[in-house]
Amino acid sequence: MMPSAQFPDLKGQSVLITGGGSGIGAALTEGFIRQGSKVAFIDIAGETSKALCDRLELEYGARPLFIQADLRDIEALRAAVGKAAAENGPVTVLINNAALDDRHKLADVTVDFWENNQSINIRPHLFTAQAVAPGMKAAGGGSIINFTSTSFMINHPDMPSYTAAKAGIIGLTKGLAGHLGPDSIRVNAVAPGWVITERQRNLWVTDESLGDFVNNRQCIKREMQPEDMVGICLFLASDASRMLTAQTIIVDAGVM
Repeated sequence: MMPSAQFPDLKGQSVLITGGGSGIGAALTEGFIRQGSKVAFIDIAGETSKALCDRLELEYGARPLFIQADLRDIEALRAAVGKAAAENGPVTVLINNAALDDRHKLADVTVDFWENNQSINIRPHLFTAQAVAPGMKAAGGGSIINFTSTSFMINHPDMPSYTAAKAGIIGLTKGLAGHLGPDSIRVNAVAPGWVITERQRNLWVTDESLGDFVNNRQCIKREMQPEDMVGICLFLASDASRMLTAQTIIVDAGVM
């Protein structure tokens, strides 16, 4: 269920979301469209992203701008940011959502695997922030929201490269907050718990594992859905959080 709250200051804001075509990213794209924001999103998957745009245009009368790009290609990423700004105006809300949480064993990690994994899970966060910062400064400020994860906080054993990147995002968030704060650009991180996306359900969720996690680990005894990440991002993007920066907000139904 999408949050019912409305944030009037988000209407007309230029919002850019990475990985906005599926999972949590698709929920964020829809959430900001519902607020009347001008939404652009970057994704590598063309078919699902176009289908999302068609659905949102039909439901809300507003079509997000889909920019197909591989975040590992920094020049393509910079061009995508430029296209979003040219279409919707300087980006004032950036959500670094894209990630790849493939499971892997320590013994199987090669240099190439590590470099590729980090080039998806942390490197784009810096370069998107670098690309939008001048426009945010000229606009008088903005909000950058970096998605990290609780996976490293709970000592998840099955993806050491991913958890290293997600821990690093918190350090990057705090460093960027200190650097960009004088220009009224806020930088915060969101750490989701186990959000049951279609990908999670297809690859890793079993009824037994999910039931055990929800009933024995979570304080709130229901599955977390992608839509449950929307409200916190709306809050962090809006002027309701105008003095909040350099923070990591855990949204995990009480596990931590």
